[in-house]
Amino acid sequence: MDEGESKPLKISHVVAMPYPGRGHINPMMILCKRLVRQDPNLQVTFVLTEEWLGFIGSDPIPDRIRFATLPNVIPSELVRANDFIDFVDAVYTKLEEPFEKLLDKLNAPPPAVIIADTYIVWAVRVGVRRNIPVASLWTMSATILSLFIHSDLLASHGHFPAQGLKEDELIDYIPCLSPTPIGDLPLYTHEVFNKFKPCFDEISRAKYLLFTSAYELEPKAVEFFTSKLDIPVYATGPLIPFEELSTGNGDLDYLRWLDDQKECSVLYVSQGSFLSVSEAQMNEIVGGVRESRVRFIWVARGGESKLKKALDGSSGVVVSWCDQLRVLSYPAIGGFWTHCGFNSTMEGIYSGVPMLVFPLFWDQFLNGKMIVDDWRVGMRIERKNKKTELVIGRDEIKEVVMRFMDKESEEGKKMRRRACDLSETCRRAVKEGGSSVANMEVFIREIAKAQL
Repeated sequence: MDEGESKPLKISHVVAMPYPGRGHINPMMILCKRLVRQDPNLQVTFVLTEEWLGFIGSDPIPDRIRFATLPNVIPSELVRANDFIDFVDAVYTKLEEPFEKLLDKLNAPPPAVIIADTYIVWAVRVGVRRNIPVASLWTMSATILSLFIHSDLLASHGHFPAQGLKEDELIDYIPCLSPTPIGDLPLYTHEVFNKFKPCFDEISRAKYLLFTSAYELEPKAVEFFTSKLDIPVYATGPLIPFEELSTGNGDLDYLRWLDDQKECSVLYVSQGSFLSVSEAQMNEIVGGVRESRVRFIWVARGGESKLKKALDGSSGVVVSWCDQLRVLSYPAIGGFWTHCGFNSTMEGIYSGVPMLVFPLFWDQFLNGKMIVDDWRVGMRIERKNKKTELVIGRDEIKEVVMRFMDKESEEGKKMRRRACDLSETCRRAVKEGGSSVANMEVFIREIAKAQL
């Protein structure tokens, strides 16, 4: 090579192993897309089960991300909710061996790092055996991770498991968690917590910890982990697909309908992609929204025809699927009825849309508390009499929906101003020079050094 020629830059290779669920795969893919956009000398092997490749394999991805598959040795996504513990067991016990065989067969440079979902409990073991650094990607709030790793404190205070305790009793001793009623914490799901606890114990053995949140949204929690762990901690979020908002997709029927609605007049209703409510509760929700006479766009996720029939004559639209972030970004949207999954929470914050919280499971309860009490950009839907009522009645739902969507009330104005301010904070984090972009740049440099 002539002295005047520059040496070719070395390609860094990242292997990404998400937990097999929509709420985990999506932020992992967005992280990988941003990594290859920021570093032209980085390529990613994105590992999925064969079933999940069938679900998302046609989605557009950059040239330097390629898919690799593991066999379908775990229960199908279509029945995952039927036996959640069995599904987790299968992820723990049946994917590690085929993942290692896949690493042996990769036609690429040796991985500089494995980015694995924190719930992939065996990932760090694989990395240690093969001398490959592992970055643990936590796809929920940094705040709830602090709760999870302090289960010993909860137990010593008699708060875990929480059966038999008052829902309004406050937990006020967990680092970086503001005083929180027991009812807003996932302390009743003892079996689920014990199943996931080994994952929390593995975090300190990883080489990096990545959060899908932005530092500015959870500064106390991010600083706590930065000081507690002897590994670099990077807040990289929100890992939501805001880059895709600039591409054209406005010819869909539901978007054209939104174009015709008044500003902040429409309630967007979505209960997430995994769990749902009981039939009795759904009937009350439908009745309450219908009787509120609020305009709405409702994502059915199954049972679309039944929901359309139940809402017949109402001033809204029912769809089986929609581009959620695009919908939330429309001026017509005045509120977001959400199950409080963390990805949806980040999309609501980024869009500056107040949220009507209706959590169903696990971290969603604390996310709802953070939305209402910490960030103050939402309202709760809750039973008036928690001791005797199992279902929230339509009258209560009607009342809170009307109050929530009243943009002229002083309460509504304050909530919308805070939502706009938080949106600006969130957007700054992912702009050039923002905290999340800077953290990604540092992480990329760490990857490059790992391959030297």
